[in-house]
Amino acid sequence: MLVLDLWLMELQGLRVFLVEDESLVAMSVEDMLADLGCIVTAQAGSVPEALEKARSGGFDVALLDVSLHGIKVFRVAEFLSDHGIPFAFASGYGRAGLPEAFRTRPVVQKPFVQDELSAALTAAL
Repeated sequence: MLVLDLWLMELQGLRVFLVEDESLVAMSVEDMLADLGCIVTAQAGSVPEALEKARSGGFDVALLDVSLHGIKVFRVAEFLSDHGIPFAFASGYGRAGLPEAFRTRPVVQKPFVQDELSAALTAAL
């Protein structure tokens, strides 16, 4: 319980960029983030949209679904990494689905629960 309380304090007011192509999943994640005290300031459901919004900024950390309509999100991850912006991946395949360059990044395996989401965002920061 103490660990969860510390995560909640650290995440309070955090501005999150949510990249997810499934609208029901995005709504569920947004609810989890709100429960953690985070604010979703940007959302994207495709790689081109995610790149555009990543360039616009206005967020502290990003949560990237690895596959958006069958297209890998790694161009967005490269942009964020090149600009020193923290991020975590969300994937049904876990760390094994990531290229070697991103295997040290936090990953939350889908379907995930709030504690795992909180831990991944905290690790990203």
